[in-house]
Amino acid sequence: MDFAEDITTSSVENKELSKDLLINKYLPYVKHIAYRMSINIPTNLVELDDLISAGIVGLIQAAENFDSSKNVQFITYAAFRIKGSILSELRAQDFLSRSVRKKIRELNNTYDTLEKKLCREVEDEEVAAELGFDLDELYNIKKLANFSFVSFEDIGLDSYKDKNEVVKNITCSNKNDVFDLIKLKEISSAVSEAIKHLKHKEQLVISLYYQDELTMKEIGKVLNLTESRVSQIHSQAIYCLRRKLNKKGMLDG
Repeated sequence: MDFAEDITTSSVENKELSKDLLINKYLPYVKHIAYRMSINIPTNLVELDDLISAGIVGLIQAAENFDSSKNVQFITYAAFRIKGSILSELRAQDFLSRSVRKKIRELNNTYDTLEKKLCREVEDEEVAAELGFDLDELYNIKKLANFSFVSFEDIGLDSYKDKNEVVKNITCSNKNDVFDLIKLKEISSAVSEAIKHLKHKEQLVISLYYQDELTMKEIGKVLNLTESRVSQIHSQAIYCLRRKLNKKGMLDG
């Protein structure tokens, strides 16, 4: 083996070592992302371990494709890959039954009908009464409806800067990723505007959960609410945002 061949082999070995180090270092981050993405999904419908496994696949892809010469941190690029892989797993499972989808449509239609009739935003109690549901059932259906919102709230990155940096790191073979990022930028702007119209407590929960990354339990301590109540407020806020974006044609479903 000549000197040139030895350098090539060493380079390959170093690349493999670097990839393994990245994967081992960020494995705990996969669990963190999977847990936060599962918050909108009832625990009886999806296994957290399945989401973690999907996230690990995304992490491996990130480690294999990451280009350190580009102006982007690995964790920024990996987050996009991990979240995208978990989202693909959720979509593949398609766990919403026909009856559940029917209830979601009825819920959406009832909100629209009552708002047009009353010329104002309606309260949960009014919608529940119209549908013949108790509030717990209403909140559960909202939580299921929010599954389709995962594509925005959990695959999205923290800022335009992060998204632009990721675009620089994505190769031509990943055109779908670029298209997703462009759509996310448009959605991000629309969401920022929609959040301004949420109730004050809903804005607080959204801010504490997604910006400060507190858990539902921690938010409850800050706001002096039960964890269950915080979860309800979160579901209500996400559902409201989802409906507003749907009306603007920003989301599917």
